Amino acid sequence: MTRFKLPLALCVAVVAASLAIMGIAQSATEAPAAFATPVNNDQSGAISNGFTTNAVFAADEAVFMEEEDLGDGLGPVYNARSCVDCHVSPNVGAISQITELRVGHLDVFGNFVNPTATNNRNNGTIPNRSLINDRAICPEAQEIFTTLETIKALRATTNVLGDGFVEAIDSNTLANISNNQFFQTGGVIFGTVIQVPVLEAPGQVRVGRFGWKNQQASLLSFSADAYVNEQGVTSRLQPTDTTTVCKTTTDPEDPFGPDGLEDIDHFARFMRATQAPPRDTVLAATSDAQAGASLFNSIGCSICHVTSITTAPAGTVINGGAFTVPAALGNKIIHPYSDFLLHDVGTGDGIVQNGGQITANQMRTTPLWGGRVKTRLMHDLTNFTRNDAILRHAGEANGVANNYRALSSTQKNQLIAFLLSL
Repeated sequence: MTRFKLPLALCVAVVAASLAIMGIAQSATEAPAAFATPVNNDQSGAISNGFTTNAVFAADEAVFMEEEDLGDGLGPVYNARSCVDCHVSPNVGAISQITELRVGHLDVFGNFVNPTATNNRNNGTIPNRSLINDRAICPEAQEIFTTLETIKALRATTNVLGDGFVEAIDSNTLANISNNQFFQTGGVIFGTVIQVPVLEAPGQVRVGRFGWKNQQASLLSFSADAYVNEQGVTSRLQPTDTTTVCKTTTDPEDPFGPDGLEDIDHFARFMRATQAPPRDTVLAATSDAQAGASLFNSIGCSICHVTSITTAPAGTVINGGAFTVPAALGNKIIHPYSDFLLHDVGTGDGIVQNGGQITANQMRTTPLWGGRVKTRLMHDLTNFTRNDAILRHAGEANGVANNYRALSSTQKNQLIAFLLSL
């Protein structure tokens, strides 16, 4: 009889999945955390969280860093030529000081309406899309919007490091956080949970968690959406360009490679294999940062900026049946300092995407992990100090902001020292 020897990582995944199926509890462990995606052309030093081998991770990072050209389907309208152009500080996949532009207007009933942009000397239209791309492959393709669009908003590029763990959070966990907020605050703070389509599982929906409006629930859907909207490259999940002006390629433009994967598959696999953003352990160990951590909890910041979340057990089927949580991502404790829910904290941009009109002035709680490298803050990057960013909070967060105002100068500096350690 021939005997086959399975790789250790696969054995672990099979055992974990079997335990989950049998209902046997798995012990939660800390998710690995490191800035392990250095900006090297050869991807040296890229270290996976265990979802893939380091070699596969490095190869996927290389795809994430590839620049698209006209022959690859870039445009006709776009914001960047590569994923890394907008996800890069301090490592590949992290945050950036790049923004995109969203616009729209209100109807007579006060409801948000997506604009109809024009191009090609006003002979072409790009309807029902709030995103206005900043670049085009020819002058005729450039989008133009009229003075009718009175709502204008900037959106910062988000961090994608650790997003494999975020994807692996059970939807019920997010719903429970929302319910706990309601009871803890008497309904003053109550995160909105929305269900959004999973593109790779037609007809299926899942609780959204990616994007400023929680418009995506899976990393493969997120990849396809970003590829067509930010770079203008179509794929099997987003097969149609927003405009054909100056277009020379045929949709879909993201080809299957020899390994049977499209670029969007490599993007999703790269994000799933990233480690979580790490703390600055030196700063975190200081007495000021430790005192600030206590203040962060006591004045109410952690109600929305949730300190710890545990992902679903390995073997859990998610994304409408399209993905099974592996051992590398399952039952992992992460510290995102976010609830991944939508809230109105007085900073909403008025834009509606997947969540309906109720979400117009709601934004996803910013995950604070890795945020110490940011010099421009909030969703629109218009605040430049942590103090100003905190004081900008209102709406649901008004009471928490007032608690911060009541702190002494020393206490405020301690809380900010804590934030600078994240």
